[in-house]
Formats: sequence, structure tokens, C-alpha cells
Amino acid sequence: MRHAVLGAGGIGGLIAGALARSGDEVALLLRQESLGTYAGRLRVESVVLGDFEVEVPAGPRVEPAVDVLWVAVKATGLERAVSLAPPASLREAVVIPLLNGIDHLDVLRRRYDDVVAGAIRVESERVAPGLIRQKSPFLRVDVAGADDVQVALRQAGIECHSQTDEVTLLWEKLVLLAPVALATTAFDAPLGAVRGEPLFNGCLAEAASAAQAAGATIDVDSVRNLHAAVPAEMQSSMQKDVASGAEPELAAIAGPIVRLGREQGFSTASTNELVDKITARLN
Repeated sequence: MRHAVLGAGGIGGLIAGALARSGDEVALLLRQESLGTYAGRLRVESVVLGDFEVEVPAGPRVEPAVDVLWVAVKATGLERAVSLAPPASLREAVVIPLLNGIDHLDVLRRRYDDVVAGAIRVESERVAPGLIRQKSPFLRVDVAGADDVQVALRQAGIECHSQTDEVTLLWEKLVLLAPVALATTAFDAPLGAVRGEPLFNGCLAEAASAAQAAGATIDVDSVRNLHAAVPAEMQSSMQKDVASGAEPELAAIAGPIVRLGREQGFSTASTNELVDKITARLN
């Protein structure tokens, strides 16, 4: 298959490197300022996939012959990033976003004809141009369709699950992510130090209520078990963003929970307090 990957950070670089190593044609979509620092190769240091280097070309525009466009940018940069992939240039390509949150799906569907919901669970970051470090013992992608793409992911060594209910797919990821991202960032501490905090558990309950209100089917006990299984030293990407001075994805991660709480009349006090703590750190 032929893939274009929009976003060469921890997620996009990992996906691009894995698919290229398995023999698929892969190209990164980078802005001109980023092209100057990229040497044409990705080095991946991965707990799950092992350490490897692979050539992955990059360019400022998508080639018309691609089969898949992966969108792996931060939600805060989505509107600017998609300018590198005009709809007319994609022809019949499927677009698969791996963003945090819920709202990006509607944004992309207003732009592209064939958008398939996707979600990824992993701790991965770009530590230098072309260098991706994946530290978590898990790497899983859920996709609501695009069976041939799922096959390509599995062939690349990535655990991939098919999920027919895209609402559940997106909310399952958000219920898992929201308390981790918000609490680690609010307290500027690793997961092991915050998962016993009342605000962490309150945010989890509020996210689950929002998911139910949205029509998703969530096993909260399973989410709790996943939280307990994650290494205590894990830091969230939002926590790292705030530490580096980057804009955090507050609207993407907390926004849907707070919005549904307001619409459906249930409290989101814990989520709001975590957001307030993060906002105070930014000021």
C-alpha cells in the first residue's frame, strides 16, 4: 500500500517507520521549515517494535496515488496541517486520523470524502528530527473499517483491532486518556503519583458519563484496569507539551466532557478543576 503521513511526531513517525520497514511505500508530509531538518531516514527506538532505521522520503505535498492519508498531528494544529493535503489531490484515498479527542472527525469529514475513525494507544515521542522513541509496553491501533489498512498495520507488527462502532472507538480512547492527560499535567507528576487522586477518579467518572451520553458503550472497570497496568513513571504528552511551552490539547481532551456535562446536566467539577490547574500553570 501507499501511505502519506501528516505529522512526523511521536505518533506519525512511529506509524511511518513501522509501515516502511514492512515494505509499504510511505512518505511524510512536512512543511518547508521542517524539511530542512529531516535527513530522509527515521530511527525508531521502540519497546514493542524494536530498534531500527528506515528510509522514509518527505515532501511538502501529498502525491495523488496514495491509498491512505494518516493524520497524526496535534489537535491544536489540525486546521493548519491539512493544507498540505488538499482534497483534490487524494482521489480515492482513505483518511485515517489518530488524534486525541472527538471533534476532529467532523472537521475532517467536512473536508474529505472518505474518513475512517481511528485511535492509537501508545506512549511515543519525537526526541529529535527523525528520531522516535516509543517507551510504553503497549502499541495498539483501533480502526472503524478500512480492512486492508488493518492488515498492513498487523504486518508491520502493530496490534490492530477492528471496531464497527466509531462512537465507542473514540470515546473509549478519551475515557482512558482524559484523566491521565489532565491529572499528570495539572499536578506535573507521573501517572503513578496521580492515579489515586480524587480528581483523577472524578475525571474518569465524568468522562464515562459523557461517553454514555454520547451513545458509547464503555467498560469502566476495564479502563481502571488499564490505568493500573500502565507503568507508574509514564508521563502524558500533554504534560510534556506544557513543560516544553507548547499549547496543550485542552479543548480536544476536556472540551467534549465539559460540553456534554453542560448539555446533559451532570457535573464535570473534577474535569473543570484539573483544567483550571493546568491553565494556572500556563499563566
